[in-house]
Amino acid sequence: MEFSTDSAVTVIPDLAVTVHSLLDAQRQKMSFTLENVVPWGRSYEEYVSMFKLTSLDLQKKILGCGDGPASFNSKMNKIGQPITSIDPVYQFSMNEIKGRVSETYNEILKQLEKNQNDYVWDTIKSPDELGQIRMTAMQEFLADFTLGKAEGRYLVGELPILPFEKNQFDLALCSHLLFLYSEHLSLEFHKQAISEICRVAKEVRIFPLLTLAGNKSMYLTDIENHLKSQGHEISIETVPYEFQRGGNEMMKIVTEKRI
Repeated sequence: MEFSTDSAVTVIPDLAVTVHSLLDAQRQKMSFTLENVVPWGRSYEEYVSMFKLTSLDLQKKILGCGDGPASFNSKMNKIGQPITSIDPVYQFSMNEIKGRVSETYNEILKQLEKNQNDYVWDTIKSPDELGQIRMTAMQEFLADFTLGKAEGRYLVGELPILPFEKNQFDLALCSHLLFLYSEHLSLEFHKQAISEICRVAKEVRIFPLLTLAGNKSMYLTDIENHLKSQGHEISIETVPYEFQRGGNEMMKIVTEKRI
């Protein structure tokens, strides 16, 4: 999902954010409104590649932080695997989210075409093909959302505070939020948010490690040192997914020592 930081719809294709506000100075002043959201959901297959998920990983109790209108939850539920997604956009109804998808979809495609050189078109061959993949994922999400919310699979919430117990999940996934928006979200926010995800999950994976400008986040070293000081094990791993040019690495954090 996209989040606009100004009054107009500003879209950066294939990037996602689901915090209450991107600007720390305005975080307490702005309310989370659907008009500021540009839904852009990723597919189950993309999740598997982005986070290098194995068949064993997919059997774990998984939390998706900021999943937005992705199809990962729906697909996992269909194959009988435990999954919980948390995102502030889930406060809205299926019809409200569907309406926002319709309002913004064509604008996203226009900006994709305008910025094609910023992306790698190997697996996905064109902006139109990407649009079809995203729309299919969002339609699957929308078809599952009302039931999934009633079942407790889609929860309303946002970083840096999560409504879960310590080690409630085996694995937590967070894509296209942390590190990506380093120019808008402070180092302190990153420390609080990542520490909170580490509190509720035994393992955490964050993708990508680039900023919106396509550079490695300036917070990486500080975050690694912060997490190591808390006793966590950190590794940077290459993944079999690259759409944002150069964006093919994730941070893997093991929060519970394995014997």
